[in-house]
Amino acid sequence: MRHLLRNAPVLRQAVANGAAPDLLSLFELMKTESKNRYRLFKKRTKKGVYFVQDNQTGKQTSLRTKDKNEAARLLNAMNEAHRQPHLNLQIARSYLLVADPTLLTRTWQEVMEAVVDEKPAGPNKDRWAQAIRNADYKPIRQLKVVETRAEDFKKVLKSQKPSTNVYLRGIHNYALGMDWLLKPGISRKGWPPVVHREKRGITLEEHQKIITREKNPERRDFYELLWHLGGSQTDVASLCAEDVDWRERTVGYNRRKLLHQPRSRIKPAIIHFGEAVAEILSRLPQRGPLFPYLLTVRAGDRATEFRQRCSGLGIHGVSLHSYRYAWAERARGCGFPLRFAQEVLGHNSKAVHHAYASKAEVKVPSLDVWEKQMEQKIVDMKSASAAVSSRSPASQDGDESAAPQAVA
Repeated sequence: MRHLLRNAPVLRQAVANGAAPDLLSLFELMKTESKNRYRLFKKRTKKGVYFVQDNQTGKQTSLRTKDKNEAARLLNAMNEAHRQPHLNLQIARSYLLVADPTLLTRTWQEVMEAVVDEKPAGPNKDRWAQAIRNADYKPIRQLKVVETRAEDFKKVLKSQKPSTNVYLRGIHNYALGMDWLLKPGISRKGWPPVVHREKRGITLEEHQKIITREKNPERRDFYELLWHLGGSQTDVASLCAEDVDWRERTVGYNRRKLLHQPRSRIKPAIIHFGEAVAEILSRLPQRGPLFPYLLTVRAGDRATEFRQRCSGLGIHGVSLHSYRYAWAERARGCGFPLRFAQEVLGHNSKAVHHAYASKAEVKVPSLDVWEKQMEQKIVDMKSASAAVSSRSPASQDGDESAAPQAVA
């Protein structure tokens, strides 16, 4: 009896379709239906789309079709795939071989090379070319894409390197977008979180130690400008005398990182400089590159030399890029407007800028003192407004016209 009640929808569908009313035929139909993993039904909605329900888990999935015959074919294919998975895998491979002859032989090494080939020429392409040579990708390098399982990706992620995680996601998503990977190897929530190494800015004391120890005048001025301008090491090393406007006392330059990104909408910021920067610029060449030697040095070599100098001074956990973090932290600590700070550092995202300035020490003023200052400002503004109105020509004319009447 319970079996009949459990299969009541099947009985109703059989009667509606004109099946044999005898109990034997009904039991045979129920027996066939119980072997199927999925069953078909249609929700009574305006769209009238067909759904399938998993008889084991109860999960319902839309077939995204209103055609009954098409829905029936999809249902039969799903049930057949469940009953004979190995045979259907071979059938699927045959279909895929006709659709894309290289689909069954394509390896992840070919996918990596395709990703690099599509990148425009520039630093980003160079980083990708270096990233795919990482030894962490050895478990999947010669593995066929269609035969990849989640366990294969887990082998690559064992090193727990943030760069490996980030680049593997990009490679995985590229293959998925090109339909070379039939389904996600790892679900979006299944990817391990990217845990970056803790970064911080250079403190004023550390910067002063570096400047005092540095004997090379060009490097010393280079580190000084990094501290005051907050630019990347490549941008500051590429500055020319023509980028400095002495009449307006401004410095303007294009970020090298964005030159190869045509979609970037960030325009170069025009940065006003004070006396400290003016003194540094006056010592540098007044024509051509400001740092002729450092401009010819590779970015990696500049970073290595700086790290060696810091190690000799007992300063650890910083790099040349830490000057940008230091500038962001200083700007936040003194209440510098966020929109101006983003323009200086070239950050289009507030989230990225907050990450740079997250370790800033912000001293919040007392609320009662702040209220008194605001009240005093309002009083001063009213006094200034009254003084201006008393000196206006209209008020003077009014006083002159009123004086004779008083005398009369």
